[in-house]
Amino acid sequence: MRAPTPAAIGPLDIVLVTGISGSGKSVAMQALEDAGFYCVDNLPIELLRDFIRLERERAAEGLPRRVAVSVDIRTGRQISQLLPRLDELRLDGVSIRSIFLDAGMDVLVRRYSETRRPHPLAREPRAEGDAQRALIETIEIERELLAGLREASTVIDTTHLRPAQLRSWVRKLVEADAAVLTLVFESFAFKRGVPLDADYVFDVRMLPNPHYVPELKPQTGRDAAVIDYLRQQPEAAELLVQIEAFLARWLPALRNDHRSYVTVAIGCTGGQHRSVYFAEQLGQRFAALATTLVRHRELDALPAPTPLSAPPAAST
Repeated sequence: MRAPTPAAIGPLDIVLVTGISGSGKSVAMQALEDAGFYCVDNLPIELLRDFIRLERERAAEGLPRRVAVSVDIRTGRQISQLLPRLDELRLDGVSIRSIFLDAGMDVLVRRYSETRRPHPLAREPRAEGDAQRALIETIEIERELLAGLREASTVIDTTHLRPAQLRSWVRKLVEADAAVLTLVFESFAFKRGVPLDADYVFDVRMLPNPHYVPELKPQTGRDAAVIDYLRQQPEAAELLVQIEAFLARWLPALRNDHRSYVTVAIGCTGGQHRSVYFAEQLGQRFAALATTLVRHRELDALPAPTPLSAPPAAST
């Protein structure tokens, strides 16, 4: 039987998972598999087009399935070919949502130290005293090779995420409509660092802090008492209106830029009261204008991040 022509094949929706080695791609792929995706790990770039052609033929025969593909630096420097391949596939009508996982250098080094596995780009053994510096240099090379792909993807910073939290964030991202812009409002604590996945960062630390009100200290920005307290602060109301106006002004331009996701990070000192309140309020205010996701990095994060996955071993 002759294979269907491209014109006879409907659109195909693919989730691509990529990112820095040791940032949690295995956890993300497990989350997608649990959500019903057919998952392929470490697919060689040269086989990507043929694999997608087979999936499109399945869809044309009435056997469509949700597909997730993991591609990362284990393919070597050929990873530089991935971005132009993705552009070609999108021109052919394939919808590809690219999720890029990243983490801070200190956390990546610690994860490699705990698992004692070599980085995929490692080529030769080094003296023990040079191991950490060599690893840092290798991760920096990896970042350079993946910079273009990161720019074209939705980034998730896993530095402070528990595995369960990452699974939840990935599931929510892929459930959002890929054809419309999704606004992600993320609260965080400045004392633990600015999220690497933020497109816009707003600082609300200058506002009155519920932390210093004894009865509000143990609560969060989602609790009614804290909400009432912040609503009564003129500075909080003014800043909320200003942030809303800024985002509303540039929302059409962001859509015209063909973005799938825009992450707006709101930070306060501890990530418990003010930033949570602002993320929740903005999520509600923009719900009628765009698909919105609200997430809070600190509320259920552990004091220190634990390994999300064992970093992949080097190819031989």
